[in-house]
Amino acid sequence: MPAGEKGRSALEMLWSRPTCDVNGIVGGYIGEGSKTVLPSVASAKVSFRLVGKQSPDRIAQSFRAFVKQRLPADVTAEFRAMGGSPAFVLPMRGEALRRARRALEAEWGKPAVLVGAGGSIPVVGAFKRELGMDALMVGFGLDDDAIHSPNEKYDRNSFHKGARSWARILAALAL
Repeated sequence: MPAGEKGRSALEMLWSRPTCDVNGIVGGYIGEGSKTVLPSVASAKVSFRLVGKQSPDRIAQSFRAFVKQRLPADVTAEFRAMGGSPAFVLPMRGEALRRARRALEAEWGKPAVLVGAGGSIPVVGAFKRELGMDALMVGFGLDDDAIHSPNEKYDRNSFHKGARSWARILAALAL
């Protein structure tokens, strides 16, 4: 059983649960060799995946309060927001999704796999909020593509079939 929330499946934790991700921490001497110097400054970069009706502003305020409550009296913290967006949930029984799945099956010769991902990408929520439109997040990556990692790759066949898939999806949505 993977680490995480008790009573939640691995896919549920990956696809539909909120996260707080520590993207990087820097502090003190980072060159080669050892040093016994205590840093006077340190920084961390964190991001949050929001789900449901969570508010980016409320999450940011809660995180700041959480950190400040745990600081020693002689330590201060600065926070810089890099942006935020509410989550978006695509209706699973929507007509656009049904048409897109048919178009994908026509290109790939098998049913499309539904994966819960992308609903916290800011532009996805903006489409719904500003344009009143749902957004279809369609990907063509392989399990071993290692997306967003230092050794990321992308298969040429996925690229070509992906382009044809989008042509089919757009044609299906235009009906």
